[in-house]
Amino acid sequence: MAPPPRLSFEELAAKLATDGPVKQEPAKRRVRGLLDGRWIFDTLDAVFVWEHPYFPFFYVPFNAVSSSLADNGAAYQDAANGYHLFSLRVSSKTVMAVHFLRGPLQGLVKIPYGELDAWYVEDEKLLGSHPKDPYKRIECLPSSRRVVVRMKSNEAILASSTNNVFLHETGLPARYYLSPTSIISLDCLVPSETKTMCPYKGEARYYHLQVGNQRIEDAIWYYPYPTAESMAIQNRLCFYDDKVDIRIEST
Repeated sequence: MAPPPRLSFEELAAKLATDGPVKQEPAKRRVRGLLDGRWIFDTLDAVFVWEHPYFPFFYVPFNAVSSSLADNGAAYQDAANGYHLFSLRVSSKTVMAVHFLRGPLQGLVKIPYGELDAWYVEDEKLLGSHPKDPYKRIECLPSSRRVVVRMKSNEAILASSTNNVFLHETGLPARYYLSPTSIISLDCLVPSETKTMCPYKGEARYYHLQVGNQRIEDAIWYYPYPTAESMAIQNRLCFYDDKVDIRIEST
């Protein structure tokens, strides 16, 4: 499946106003947004909206957004196209928003997910670039099947483990998390400054692989403080299967 198209905020608003979303449904959760220390909305009527097939975003009712924060000088009406772009200002921070005037999203507001300081569902701070999809899940399964990791270039063994956690995430390939003690030589692990965030697992940190004169950038990741549903993979190492060769015993 092709990745979602990259559209500007206004292009996305126009597309959704014309074509509607892939699907939408009530979130049935308390959803709040924080900007510069102030709650700009707090609602029980948020909606999951799939702008594309991959994952949803939260949209909130227009009447849930604090009207005192609307910067009317930066707003304009595009009623002919069924939406209204405006901005929200708190102190020195400003974020764009779009209010849909008709169609399946009528009465809802989209605020770009990464523009707020934080989103909360009930009392849980959301991680990553989008909410968790209610139709996807994480399953962490312990496995004693032997996993052997080799260099692609010369088949040198990097790790061998029978103490593993196989992580299955809906719609994605299985990932194999190995004990750090399975690494043949810990000297080959070079800390990376790269960090990524996953809504389901938390913040990942990375290692480069240094084997002789060959360095493979960000070949391994791990979660020092995973979310509760992924605690089984805490501090375990996972290799990118396109950067190394991973072989798993069938039985």
